[in-house]
Amino acid sequence: MASRNTLANAIRALSMDAVQKAKSGHPGAPMGMADIAEVLWNDYLSHNPANPNWADRDRFILSNGHGSMLIYSLLHLSGYDLPMSELKQFRQLHSKTPGHPEYGYAPGVETTTGPLGQGIANAVGMATAEKTLAAQFNRDGHDIVNHYTYCFLGDGCMMEGISHEACSLAGTLGLGKLIAFYDDNGISIDGEVEGWFTDNTPARFEAYGWHVIPAVDGHDSAAIKAAIEAARAEHNKPTLICCKTIIGFGSPNKQGKEDCHGAPLGDDEIALTRAKLGWSHAPFDIPAEVYAGWDAKAKGAEREQGWNAKLEAYRAAHPELAAEFERRIKGELPADFAAKADAYIAETQAKAETIASRKASQNTLNAFGPMLPEMLGGSADLAGSNLTIWKGCKGITAEDASGNYLYYGVREFGMSAMMNGIALHGGFVPYGATFLMFMEYARNAIRMAALMKQRNIFVYTHDSIGQGEDGPTHQPIEQIANLRMTPNLDTWRPADATESAVAWKAAVQRSEGPTALVFSRQNLAPQVRTPNQVADISRGGYILLDTKGTPDAIIIATGSEVSLAMAAAEKLNAAGNKVRVVSMPCTNVFDQQDAMYKESVLPLSVLPRVAVEAAHVDYWYKYVGLDGRVVGMTSFGESAPGAALMEHFGFTVDNVVATVEELLG
Repeated sequence: MASRNTLANAIRALSMDAVQKAKSGHPGAPMGMADIAEVLWNDYLSHNPANPNWADRDRFILSNGHGSMLIYSLLHLSGYDLPMSELKQFRQLHSKTPGHPEYGYAPGVETTTGPLGQGIANAVGMATAEKTLAAQFNRDGHDIVNHYTYCFLGDGCMMEGISHEACSLAGTLGLGKLIAFYDDNGISIDGEVEGWFTDNTPARFEAYGWHVIPAVDGHDSAAIKAAIEAARAEHNKPTLICCKTIIGFGSPNKQGKEDCHGAPLGDDEIALTRAKLGWSHAPFDIPAEVYAGWDAKAKGAEREQGWNAKLEAYRAAHPELAAEFERRIKGELPADFAAKADAYIAETQAKAETIASRKASQNTLNAFGPMLPEMLGGSADLAGSNLTIWKGCKGITAEDASGNYLYYGVREFGMSAMMNGIALHGGFVPYGATFLMFMEYARNAIRMAALMKQRNIFVYTHDSIGQGEDGPTHQPIEQIANLRMTPNLDTWRPADATESAVAWKAAVQRSEGPTALVFSRQNLAPQVRTPNQVADISRGGYILLDTKGTPDAIIIATGSEVSLAMAAAEKLNAAGNKVRVVSMPCTNVFDQQDAMYKESVLPLSVLPRVAVEAAHVDYWYKYVGLDGRVVGMTSFGESAPGAALMEHFGFTVDNVVATVEELLG
């Protein structure tokens, strides 16, 4: 049997060889963390390489994702479907081994990491999901949800502000099955971090309410093992194991230096490293006894079979709970959700209330919430403004995690990245809210949700200058365009209660990507629609007001400006014009419709087009053309009542009418 050192050296060899072959990459972190990884993966990690999606597996997150050859080596060696040919294609086009771990490429990669700090925030979300799912489903004698979340993170993750946000909340929530390993090697790209990072990290995490194990020798297997044992013995607090390591361990001339952080070691240095480590094998050559020492397939199959037996016993004792658990783990919605949602949408249309779309959103949550026990909501300290709490909400706490609502505090970035972790874990459909303006704090987590195509619902209220007196710091201008231009993200800005309900239904049903729901602070008038028009809302854009024959001009609007467009069109039509109004609550969905439908709504023959939206003008030229007009924003807002601002910035019937008349000549 190969020794622990030999097993760890296999990671070091694969990492330096793959980086050298690619002529780029980060060999230092994998070489430095190899001993920690060897102990964790061989002695503790519960997983099955033959089934990377086993529901009760432990989750392993490499937050310092630049060290991606660490996880690729671990997956390959332990028996996942990641052959050596893929390691040889590290960082190459269409390989399963991109420069940073990407969710959906290699089996066993639990989340996309690379933007530092987000991996640990994802891990906090996963551990929260595990604790909540266990509280909702486990019963006496039946622990069907019982797994750990392990996370590796480095100095860069610690410096990023998101680690403060997420780890602070992790302590408050008492996430006892979250164990993080801090790779304290003292080196970042610019060199020794003591010039810019002198935090007392153990004290910081103790202040968060974590269990901290300081000063562990990251190259001493016995010390690492003892630390993990101590971490697993603490059930009420997350644990930070502070591991002192040497970056690039084994490299005679580059270990402990920034030289090995983000560049190949070079052929000569690799030869010296092989000699120092006693690794005499050729590049990418792993001896059979090393593979045998790493192989986790038999152990993994045995663990999953044991869990399957537990699930069978659970089914016998609690058949309804078991069926619900399995439905949620599969990501399937209740069979009757679509029909019930459509009935609520029809009811909303008939009711015809004048309310803010944020209130319409809350009403929809009150209708949909009882149908969807998998919904896990939250807000970044603005629940009373975002209106994200519905009648069946129950807060999640350290003492009782059986609820369905997280009070995230003022942590927009941390909230959004945790939501990604919750979505990735499975069993929940997360939604979380803040003001639209403050999506800026969370921008990269939204992008990561879109990159990973996760079912995640970002709720944004106070959507324009109509927000009013709080002024330009709180009034979004360019944010909606930013969201709409994000690949894989559907962004809805509903015009009334009916469109709000349709938007929520679309977000819940969308399994291959996140959704942003953008709602108003101010009241919005209901629109009159036929049943066919109600059905067409789900297509992202539809004809709300039409005229006989080919229209002379088209007004396109969203959200609070739809009522304005309707009033302007009615005035223009009364004067003998033929003006169509198109409501476009979701441009992303409209763009995905077939050419025939898009032509029926926005015929190419009708060029006089005006878009009206209290957001940046530039986005809309793709629909109105360079000869069209946009009534929108080109500056920041001001502090005043919303109605006064709308008039000041030209969102009036007279201005829209004049703009259309200018095009009509």
